Amino acid sequence: MTVLLATYDGMPDGEPGAPALDAALAERGIDARWAVWDDPSVDWDGADLVVVRSTWDYATRAEEFLAWTRSLDQSRLLNGADVFAWNHDKAYLVDLGPLPVVPTRLASSQAEYAAAIEEFGTVVVKPRVSAGGAGLIVVSDPLDSRLGQTLRSHPSYPPVGGPWIAQPLIASVRTRGEVSLFLLGGRVISQVDKLPAGDEVRVHEEFGGASRPVPIDPAIAEFAATVDAWLAARFGRPLDYVRVDLLQHEDEWVVSELELIEPGLYLDVLPDNAGPFADLVAARLG
Repeated sequence: MTVLLATYDGMPDGEPGAPALDAALAERGIDARWAVWDDPSVDWDGADLVVVRSTWDYATRAEEFLAWTRSLDQSRLLNGADVFAWNHDKAYLVDLGPLPVVPTRLASSQAEYAAAIEEFGTVVVKPRVSAGGAGLIVVSDPLDSRLGQTLRSHPSYPPVGGPWIAQPLIASVRTRGEVSLFLLGGRVISQVDKLPAGDEVRVHEEFGGASRPVPIDPAIAEFAATVDAWLAARFGRPLDYVRVDLLQHEDEWVVSELELIEPGLYLDVLPDNAGPFADLVAARLG
């Protein structure tokens, strides 16, 4: 059986640490190869399973990317195009119902920015469609000239503009950091703790952040499983894979983001994630 692992042309051989996943799939007798999602020569219909992995340019080409996912046979696509469409816009954070989540306000006008700043004080503003921390700013002045502008936050990213979400700056991101829980087939398989560098709030390596695998915290894992169950109810089926990103806010864990499209497996620091992910692929192949 053939599996295509979707990536983008900036990483044609897959995400960091990809050889660990390649080896795990091969050990299970799975014929898998990496393919660039917008390469017209790829026969996606000929694959027994399509696995979206490192399509990390989707945020700047969202409509094109989502149209591609809709064109695929949904029975042979992990998670599914409907999940991707919901998750690609960070407005999903206001749709999380009873789940504890970082307070989130949608903002596309000066008045909406001002209201969020008046409510929260210092706020984190980021584009609703973005990835890797691109376009994020921390602001406490509603007249800040950066609000509403197209930003280039890092040389490796193209300009990213609004509309935006505004959230309070969660102080614990600089002390406790952000926690990521990986769930495959509804089971928590690993935990990674991430810390930003210096005064940054972004935990990404591109901005100096550091990630390290740690033992699974049972209480955090229980919360992540609750999130996974909520998603299953929301979409009417269990999801294949979920990464839940959490912060500590007012003495409780809250969702900061959900990664349901192409969450990196952190294989470069946690190669043991490869085996369970390969098991998931094998199970879906039947």
